Amino acid sequence: MALTLTALPRPVLRRALPALADRPSVLAAATVLLVCVPAGEKDVTAAVHVTAADVASLALVAVTALNLLRGRLPAITRTTCALFGAVVVAAAVATAGSIDPATSITGFVRLTQVFVLVPAAVLCSLRDRTDQRLVLGSFVLAALIQGVVGANQYLTRTGASYAGQPIRAVGTFGALDIMAMSTVVSYGLLAALALALGERGPGGSVRLRRAMFAAAAFLTFPLAVSFSRGSWIATGVAATGLLLRADARLLVRSAVLGVAAAVVLVGGLGLGASGVTERLSSIGSVSAAPDQSVSDRYDLWSTAGRIWQDRPVHGAGPKAFPKLRDSHAPLRLSSGSDASDPTIGFQREPLLSPHNMYFLVLSEQGLIGITAYAALFLGLLLGCLRNRRGTTLAALALLTWVLVDFLYADIGGTTTVLTSVVLGLAARAAAQGTARPEPNGHAGAVGDGRAMAL
Repeated sequence: MALTLTALPRPVLRRALPALADRPSVLAAATVLLVCVPAGEKDVTAAVHVTAADVASLALVAVTALNLLRGRLPAITRTTCALFGAVVVAAAVATAGSIDPATSITGFVRLTQVFVLVPAAVLCSLRDRTDQRLVLGSFVLAALIQGVVGANQYLTRTGASYAGQPIRAVGTFGALDIMAMSTVVSYGLLAALALALGERGPGGSVRLRRAMFAAAAFLTFPLAVSFSRGSWIATGVAATGLLLRADARLLVRSAVLGVAAAVVLVGGLGLGASGVTERLSSIGSVSAAPDQSVSDRYDLWSTAGRIWQDRPVHGAGPKAFPKLRDSHAPLRLSSGSDASDPTIGFQREPLLSPHNMYFLVLSEQGLIGITAYAALFLGLLLGCLRNRRGTTLAALALLTWVLVDFLYADIGGTTTVLTSVVLGLAARAAAQGTARPEPNGHAGAVGDGRAMAL
């Protein structure tokens, strides 16, 4: 970027920096929106990818550190600190015992950014309901941007290749990051649905509720033509949990309307019929007759298991999986997956991870790592379940999506930083769920006598 902070007039800086310090959630929202900035063609084998969203997330961390030095942060529970700290310790131990410490250091930094620093910064930036709505609104806006681009790609046949046709919606991310658009759209759909549900009842905004329901309804189309079975499953599970938590009767009505809309759009108008129905039917055959992509995932999972068996306690070290893959993989594993779109042409993309976050952690960080991550995820999930207030239902839905998606995907690509924001939202919801009221009307953090600015 040609524009730097030093190039800005000093009066602008003097006004902007205090404003960001007072409302750091603006940077969290910017992190989400900047994911939409095209990153261009990427070398997927490179050790480090820095995107505009990564820069914004690091700016958020820097502002949080500044507020920490100024004593302006809300209290954070000791449990939350312990959960984040355990992840850092696990990654450090795995790096120290790595087969390639130099490479693992970059992995340690990335893991610390994604699972600790940025989530903690998002947690501290969400001081009130306005902050939460701002970040959730950024998810919806980013999804609408990508959804419009993706829908246009399908309708004009300018998307990535699917079954020999250029119809797969990939948004601004391209065929090399095939899951990115469906991830952004899924997050936005769930955020819109949660915001709409939060406006039901007395005092809610009818306009906002209708706008969010309309946005969620629109986003189902680009999600469908992304042909991403994983995103469909994760979104279905998360949306079901969200509706059950909010209103079970609404879940039934939504299911009926969804089936009716599918019949009209796919059966009547034929939108997506050529690929969606085939893709849906393939979900039921992933065990009996898996296609090549599913078969490769099974082989990658078994490969990760064999790597873990060699180093069960601390694993092989962050970013060690690609180095050990070939020596532990079965011979039938493909050399890579096909990627094709009008921009990059045809390419073979190497399989550099097990496509399962839990197996990735187990193979690279061993039992120490999987225990730390399991504690973090379970702690956040239970904390979100304890809290039913307002926009925090969105955090539960988004966290559920991530945890389900991690069963067949892992971190990597442009949208990785969005996982950090989701974890931060979940940490705030968990903190609100365990906060106790104090005489002055504020909520105090459990295990800390200071008041939380919520």
